[in-house]
Amino acid sequence: MKTLVIVAHPDLTNSRINRTWMNAFQQQEHVTVHDLYATYPDFKIDVKREQELLMAHDRIVLQFPFYWYSSPALLKLWQDEVLTYGWAYGQSGTRLHGKELMLAFSTGGPSAAYQPTGVNQFKFDQLTTPFQAMANLTGMTFLPPYILSGVRTLSDEALVQATSSLIEQTLLVPTRK
Repeated sequence: MKTLVIVAHPDLTNSRINRTWMNAFQQQEHVTVHDLYATYPDFKIDVKREQELLMAHDRIVLQFPFYWYSSPALLKLWQDEVLTYGWAYGQSGTRLHGKELMLAFSTGGPSAAYQPTGVNQFKFDQLTTPFQAMANLTGMTFLPPYILSGVRTLSDEALVQATSSLIEQTLLVPTRK
């Protein structure tokens, strides 16, 4: 199985979590790591290249910090421009059918904040509904996301363990058919 990890962090140099995750993914076999902000600092996306990358992989992982209950701006633009009608969805838009989509994201706040009684008042499965809908519309299987909360206070030891867990969940999760 070939996995494409699309990293979308606007300040990866200063991101302890996402930089660590990206470096770990780069060490794995059959994994392509694609840093959107490094590739498109001008936000001018090469749609054909991106579609070719998607076609060459079986599992797509979107890795990002959870910003305002969603993804950073460039990842949203990527969705808007790359997942086009007639290619990714619609009557003849079947290019992604059978592929898998997984989210790997981090939050500054603790997981307790993402509960009906928490400060954010919604659970992660509610907040990631647009990604689930995207997977459905494009014929992809939405895999359970990997979520690391409370990263502002995460110890180095906990980051090592979390990174190991992310790699294991991403690469060893059985394919759903």
